[in-house]
Amino acid sequence: MITRRRFVEQATAGVVGAVSARSWGAAGASPSPGQIKSVIRRDDTILRLGGDGDNFHMTWAADDRQLVAVCDGRGWSQGPMTLNNCRLWSIRGSSQEARFEEIENYPTKPIRDRSFPYHCYGTLALDGYIYQYLNAFFRGAKLIYSPDNGRTWCNQDGSTPVVWETEAQQSRKSLVFFNEPQHAFSLLTILQMGKNYEYNRDGHIYVYSPNGMTDGTMNELVMFRVPKGRILDRGAYEYFAGCDVSGSPSWIKDVDDRAVVHTFPRGWVNKSLHPYAWQPSVVYNAPLDQYLMANWGMGCAPNGAWFGKPSYLGFWTAPKPWGPWTQIYEEAQWMPGNDTKARAYQPQIAPKWIAPDGKSFWLVWTDFQHTSEFWAVIDKALATKSDEEFARLMERARRDRPYYSFNTQRVDLVLG
Repeated sequence: MITRRRFVEQATAGVVGAVSARSWGAAGASPSPGQIKSVIRRDDTILRLGGDGDNFHMTWAADDRQLVAVCDGRGWSQGPMTLNNCRLWSIRGSSQEARFEEIENYPTKPIRDRSFPYHCYGTLALDGYIYQYLNAFFRGAKLIYSPDNGRTWCNQDGSTPVVWETEAQQSRKSLVFFNEPQHAFSLLTILQMGKNYEYNRDGHIYVYSPNGMTDGTMNELVMFRVPKGRILDRGAYEYFAGCDVSGSPSWIKDVDDRAVVHTFPRGWVNKSLHPYAWQPSVVYNAPLDQYLMANWGMGCAPNGAWFGKPSYLGFWTAPKPWGPWTQIYEEAQWMPGNDTKARAYQPQIAPKWIAPDGKSFWLVWTDFQHTSEFWAVIDKALATKSDEEFARLMERARRDRPYYSFNTQRVDLVLG
């Protein structure tokens, strides 16, 4: 029988009053007219758009759909409760008129099959293809893709159907990243640059990751780039190795020689279960010609357990994908709607929902807050051998965790 610990590892990897916040301008300099100085979260615009799941990495396809990866939940399905480690949905319309449709042929992986978990992270729609990196439970990353806008799906080598390798079957042949130094490049985020990546001019895809799995490495950001036509070729990946005195970046082939792009505050990585923090969301704000990053740190309990207090939220800007990154906002108690019970995490900047003038965007997040009965219901679900009873209990657990869903609000940018 699956254990409670194993369930939590699988089902969440994937997953006070005034707010404490600070903002910065560039150190020692006055902001230029178009420079982003800070942000304002508009709590009066919060929308709870339903769905069941977390992480919500998004990309903007050429056909105007916004695709969203959903971990550990049923998404917006209305049928019996079926939990999947990964699912893919499309969003049409604005945040106020969002319509969600499941990508029916996406290779879902039910949690209840009790095999090795994979969770969907960085996703990119490009020229009719959809690429997606899946976290192989921190041992590495699996790359899958669709050559026809989601109708069929392939493994990295082009074979189909998608194979969910067991732990024993995993290798550098089956995973694009496998047992890398410090377990870096397991949790991947793809830079989003408009519809169909249209704002990119140098022909490269940029991908970010925490540099490890500990407090001191997970809060370090590393990255690689790859030519747009060679995403499936690990040999074409080039890792950021630092900048020279003029600010020009150096790119190298050896992952061991990578350099840290940016370092986030320490003290925001949990010690119990698996470490879980500092997975960024990065977009290009074309009207303002700046790169914008949202990121978060885990609010740990005194014993190091996760979600023991509100999370950390920060925003950064940069002139290039590799930086330098300037922090413009910090919130050490991230509580959307001033909800003291909030356990918000995984902030995502919706790439399609950036205002035409670039001065605002919509932020998406998940909230892990739950009632006192939640874990007792989970324990009952784990103990049952009946699929029907499991579904019923998990539906009850969903009600006990009301904001484990697609939450969004408008964020306004303050310009210098």
